[in-house]
Order: sequence, then structure tokens, then C-alpha cells
Amino acid sequence: MAGGSGVRRAGTPPTPPISMSRATTLCGGPVPPRRVIVHMIAEYARHNGHADPLRERVDGATGV
Repeated sequence: MAGGSGVRRAGTPPTPPISMSRATTLCGGPVPPRRVIVHMIAEYARHNGHADPLRERVDGATGV
């Protein structure tokens, strides 16, 4: 995809889907894609509320 625009140029093969069975390497050992995805979801959830105090100061709503 050219420039990250999400549009595929004519004549280029489509991006293959993510294989959940194909491991990648990290720190010299294999890491399955499922573990990477679960880690990313956990990190997102862990940091999800960090902006709440700022939002509460701006709009005055709490616990939304």
C-alpha cells in the first residue's frame, strides 16, 4: 500500500491475512501471534483510563 493510504496499487498482490499459527521471534525465541495480540489488548486496557482525569477537568463529568 502506497503511503499508508489503504489503497492498493494495480498489479500488487493483496496483503496476506495474519496467520495465528505462524510464530514470530522476540528476544531470540518464538512468540505466537495470539500472545502478541493478547498482550496488546492488555496494554491498551491497562492504559485506557489515564486520560480520564483530564477529560473530567474539561467537561466536568465523572464516571462516564
